[in-house]
Amino acid sequence: MPELPDLEVVRRFLDPRLAGVAIASVQVPRPLIVRNLLGGDLAAHLIGRRFCGAERRGKFLLLPLPSIPGAQRRGLQGGLTLVINPMLAGRLRYGEPLPRLRARDALVLGLADGHELRYHDAVGMGKVYLTDDVQRVPGFVGQGPEATDPGPTLDAFRERLRGRHGEIKGILCDPSFVAGIGNAYSDEICWRARVYPFRRRASLTEEEVAQIHTAMRDVLAEAIAVLEQRVGDDIDVEVRDFLLVHGQAGQPCPRCGSPISQVKRQRRATCFCRTCQPGLMVAGRDRRL
Repeated sequence: MPELPDLEVVRRFLDPRLAGVAIASVQVPRPLIVRNLLGGDLAAHLIGRRFCGAERRGKFLLLPLPSIPGAQRRGLQGGLTLVINPMLAGRLRYGEPLPRLRARDALVLGLADGHELRYHDAVGMGKVYLTDDVQRVPGFVGQGPEATDPGPTLDAFRERLRGRHGEIKGILCDPSFVAGIGNAYSDEICWRARVYPFRRRASLTEEEVAQIHTAMRDVLAEAIAVLEQRVGDDIDVEVRDFLLVHGQAGQPCPRCGSPISQVKRQRRATCFCRTCQPGLMVAGRDRRL
């Protein structure tokens, strides 16, 4: 699942390349994934509009499209936004046009500069929305502060955490707490903070909360830096091999050498080190060792 570091690198790549470029053609081979919240013909709304660049909010990528001359006369809306929620496996490809549609392509935008922008989704869970109000996009309203924003200081982080219940990993993955963190990077954050991912919020010490806050900032910033170097033009390729614990079940912990454990709960795999992050699940709850 693309998370904040993945989408931030995509945003930084697309922003200068799309800014000022007009949409010349539109294909929608999988209309169930592309949701036109305006009604009418999607291509009519899009062709001729120029991108302002690329933005991001949590795990949503936003491509703003300002009004075009004569829009009202043609019965079209003013400023619009393409909002992309990749969910589990959605990916964007930017580059020279491909010779044909691929099986999982959902939206293909031909650009006036000769490039194309494609959204494809291997499992079909993601969505692309066209809207004149991003607040209408499901899941967009109610997001917490960006996990990388400087605003949530340690004191603010503690205060937000006090009103939460449940396990720390689940809290980190909740977009209403902080926006942008998912399954993979919550594992990395908990490991960096030396906190068992199934610890209940109420059991965390003040020192552990501070460790989680610092780990969140450091892990995400470092991941963005690595991805900017590794991804290049291939923004549709997921790069996760640099992660230290997520997806590394059975491999030695980089800190202590113990095997990385993996626990699957509710179809979500959690990876952690039982030595560096001690804890025990008992009857659906956890106990610190």
